[in-house]
Amino acid sequence: MFVDKVKIKISGGKGGDGHVSFLRAKYVVNGGPDGGDGGKGGDIIFRVDENMATLLDFRYRRNYAAQAGQNGDKRNRSGKAAPDEIINVPRGTIVREAESGHIMADLTKNGQERVLIKGGKGGKGNQHFATSRRQAPRYAERGRESKSYEVILELKTLADVGIIGLPNVGKSTLLAMVTNANPKIANYHFTTLSPNLGVLRNRHGEDMVLADIPGLVAGASRGVGLGHDFLRHIERTKVLIHVVDAGGLEGDPILAMEQINRELAEYSEKLAARPQIVAANKMDIPEAKENLPRIIEACRAQNIEVFPISAAGNQGLDALMAKAHELVKISPEDIIFEESFVEFKEEEARSAPFTVTMVDEGYFVVEGVGVEKMVGYTNVDTEKGNAFFQRYLKDRGIIAELENCGIEEGDTVKIYDMEFEYFK
Repeated sequence: MFVDKVKIKISGGKGGDGHVSFLRAKYVVNGGPDGGDGGKGGDIIFRVDENMATLLDFRYRRNYAAQAGQNGDKRNRSGKAAPDEIINVPRGTIVREAESGHIMADLTKNGQERVLIKGGKGGKGNQHFATSRRQAPRYAERGRESKSYEVILELKTLADVGIIGLPNVGKSTLLAMVTNANPKIANYHFTTLSPNLGVLRNRHGEDMVLADIPGLVAGASRGVGLGHDFLRHIERTKVLIHVVDAGGLEGDPILAMEQINRELAEYSEKLAARPQIVAANKMDIPEAKENLPRIIEACRAQNIEVFPISAAGNQGLDALMAKAHELVKISPEDIIFEESFVEFKEEEARSAPFTVTMVDEGYFVVEGVGVEKMVGYTNVDTEKGNAFFQRYLKDRGIIAELENCGIEEGDTVKIYDMEFEYFK
């Protein structure tokens, strides 16, 4: 079974919690804090596996979650970082964020890896919160939560040449004659449901991968007849060989060419602009020879070269493949999708939730991803930066929440790794 599109859920691992403890030893009275840090949560990593050809494995497992980091322990022992969750996918896989449709990863090379979700950071143990004023902190950080996404995996066949055309025009026969592929070939009036791949090596020892793209039908660009599923695989190809039934057994060859090219253009302008050559097939029958001048004339207006062939009779194939090799060599090495997925935006930090906790009398902790991001890119040592940060705390309602929790002048507020005294 060929599976080329699935939806799964991926979740990064939570960071381990920091530990609260105090040194207990013989002859040691009132030992200081010695709580260890939590370990980092596991990342979600996608890796290209050259031994995979489809997304079939993902039909049986839809949830992938990395493990949480280990909690810290006493005697300054940090928790272990969790192992990463490696998700193997075939070459040519695109990962889309399901809700927005943005591309998160475009995986085109064997062995390529991409970290899509970073595991949560481990929390700090109470040993980090000791100060001259507070020598026995009974507080440790919780491990950070990681992110979770629903993603769509799409497999787009990676081939140098895509063999396109209406059903039953000889695409599979052409592929079988010039490569080591072994597609099922018969005079069917319906199309197969998956592309066939073959490799052709020329006399210079250069390899070229060809894909027999399942037959397109009218309305394919609108999804008719699994059209989007078929067209997806053409997007990766560098050159198109458009096979036409020159004999007209499946309809007028000129109209057939126009129909396919119209579907390509309606699906993607970039796809329609891909280099194309026409293989006028079935030249071993008289009707094909009669139609050939019309086909050449129709293609000349679009600067498309025509090669008369007989796929079944192995005629004219050398010249056709030589031209395909020539076009592939001057094409870009890889066709990469340029959409990008923005993982974090500043406005998200401004609106992210926060919590205020009184962990000890006169000691308050403010936590939240947005607050920590703001601390990270604000220089509070400058007058301008400090004014900006104070305004942020007021506008976000953090000051009001501190007052609701009973903060008084002279109490300590901790945000991330920064501590300051509160004054009205």
